[in-house]
Amino acid sequence: MSSALLPGDFLRFPTERELVLRDQETVVGVIPEICLVSHFQVGTWEVLYRPLTTGNVRRWGLPLMIPNFSRLRNGLFVEKGTSLPIHGFGRLLPWTLLAADEQRVVLELDSNETTRACYPYEFTFTVTVAVTPGRLTYTLAMENHSAEAMPIAPGFHPYFAVAQLDKPRLLVQGLPGFEAAAIDWEHQPPDTPYPFAGEVTITFPEQGTLTIAELPQGGRSALHTMQVWTELPTRPDHAFVCFEPTVGSEDALNRPGDRLEIAPDSTVSIVLQLRAQEQA
Repeated sequence: MSSALLPGDFLRFPTERELVLRDQETVVGVIPEICLVSHFQVGTWEVLYRPLTTGNVRRWGLPLMIPNFSRLRNGLFVEKGTSLPIHGFGRLLPWTLLAADEQRVVLELDSNETTRACYPYEFTFTVTVAVTPGRLTYTLAMENHSAEAMPIAPGFHPYFAVAQLDKPRLLVQGLPGFEAAAIDWEHQPPDTPYPFAGEVTITFPEQGTLTIAELPQGGRSALHTMQVWTELPTRPDHAFVCFEPTVGSEDALNRPGDRLEIAPDSTVSIVLQLRAQEQA
C-alpha cells in the first residue's frame, strides 16, 4: 500500500481493502496486507482516527510495532550489529491472511530474507483480531524457531479520534502522573512514557468511555509502558491522541531488563483488549 492514499470518499469506511468484522452494533475494519486495524466503531462512535483528508497510512487506526517500539538509539540493534527502523518492520512488510469470518481475522508474518538482514531470527508472528459487542480483542503470538533466545519489545500504536479542543477535557483513570488539563496541547503536546499497570480508562467528551487493557497470559503481563503522544495542531493529521501500550519505552530492545526473551521453540502471546461504551 502506498503511504499516500487518495483522500476523501476513497477512504470512507469501508474501503475495498478492508475486511469488515461485526457483532451487533460493534464494527471493526482490518487491512490484512499491512496488519492494520483500520476501524473500531461502537454504535455511532468511531473510536479510531481515520486520515480522511490526508490519506496518510502512518496516521491511521491501530498498527502493530514489531519487533521494536519507537526508535533504537542510532537505529542500532546492538546485540546483532544491525539497523532497525523506527517502530520496526511489522507495518512495512506484507502479511498473509490465514482465516477470516464475520467476527475474526487471523494474519501471519514469517521471517524471511528481508527480516533476517536486520533481525536475524527465525520466527512466526500471528495476529488474531476478534470482535464482540463493545470489544476489540487483539492477540499477538510470537513464535521463536531459532536455536537461540529471541529478544523482542513490541508495542501497539492506536490513534484515538479526538478533536483538538477536546484534548484538555480527556478524563483518564489508571495512568498516574497524566493529567490532560495540565498539558499545553497547542504548543507542547505530549510524547511521554508512563508506567502501565494493565488497565487505563479514558472518557472522551461527548463520545464515550474507552478501556485499554492487557489480558495476562499464564498469570503474566508483558506490557509495562504506555506512551502518550499526539501531533501539533499545525500538522495535517492531528485530531487524535495515542495511548500506546508497549513492552518498554524507546530503545527497550537494547535493554535486557525491559524486553521480552522468547526461548527457542517457544511462543509468547500478548492479548490487548479495547472496550468501548458509547455515551448515552
